[in-house]
Amino acid sequence: MAVELNHTIVHARDSRESAEFLAGILGLEVGAPWGPFIPVATGNGVTLDFASIPAESIVMQHYAFLLPDEEFDAALARIEAGGIVYYADPQMKQPGEINRHHGGRGLYFLDPAGHGMEIITRPYSSH
Repeated sequence: MAVELNHTIVHARDSRESAEFLAGILGLEVGAPWGPFIPVATGNGVTLDFASIPAESIVMQHYAFLLPDEEFDAALARIEAGGIVYYADPQMKQPGEINRHHGGRGLYFLDPAGHGMEIITRPYSSH
């Protein structure tokens, strides 16, 4: 069996708010609560399990999502319609712009808990 990432826990001030925020941007569904978790499953079977913890305990993490071009366009439209500030760079110095790295498009934005979210249309070149 090949090793695959199955799920990860995403800390949030409000698990429902953060799960609904990300699912809304990406056009995904929020799953039924499972214990203390609010799950959001991605197309490749990885589940992000959002868990509420005290805000002062949250450490910023980075989550990158690979989207087909048409889904990127839809996500960007939802980001703009929601008035969410997005950036072309992870340092967040190029607001309102997208990047064109690796022959595709990408952008960064923050979720309600302050995690750095990234959407891209092409995977990064091998590091």
